[in-house]
Amino acid sequence: MSGTVDVGRNAPWSLLARAAGLFGFWLILSEFSAADLLVGVLAALMASTVSLGLLPTGQWTFRPVVLAGFAVRFLQQSIWAGIDVAWRSLDPRLPLRPGFVRYRPQLPPGSARNAFLTMTSLLPGTLPCGPDEEGGLAVHCLDVSQPVVEQLTVEEAAFSQAFGHD
Repeated sequence: MSGTVDVGRNAPWSLLARAAGLFGFWLILSEFSAADLLVGVLAALMASTVSLGLLPTGQWTFRPVVLAGFAVRFLQQSIWAGIDVAWRSLDPRLPLRPGFVRYRPQLPPGSARNAFLTMTSLLPGTLPCGPDEEGGLAVHCLDVSQPVVEQLTVEEAAFSQAFGHD
C-alpha cells in the first residue's frame, strides 16, 4: 500500500481511526491519568460513532507521511503569517491594502472544500468570505498587492495531496 490507508470504503477502519485520534486527544486532556482510561475509551468510541453519522466516510486516502509534512508546513506558515500581521500592525511604514481577491478553488463543493477553506481561515491575513458574483470565492486579505491567489492555489494543491483529493 506504500504508506496510504484507504479509509473511505471501510467504515470499521474509519471508526477505529477516529476513535484512536479522539482517544489520543482524551489522553492529552486527562494528562495520561490511568483512572480515566476506561472513560476515555468509551467517550472516544461514542464520539466516533456519532461522527460517522454526522460525517460519513467518503472516498479519501489517508497518507500519514504527506499529512505530517502538511502539518509542519501549516505550522510554519501560521507562524510566519502571524509575524507578518503583527509587523504590519506595529510598523506604520509597512503597507496595509485590505480588500478582496477572487479565488476559484479546484476542489468541488462539499466537505473537502469546506475543510480547505476552514484551514485557510486559520492562516493570519486571509479570510474566505463566501461565493462572489462570478462563481469564485471572495477572500479578504490584508494586502491585495500580495500574491494571495497564487498562494491559495499552492495551499489547495498541498491540502489535496495530503488528504487524497488529487
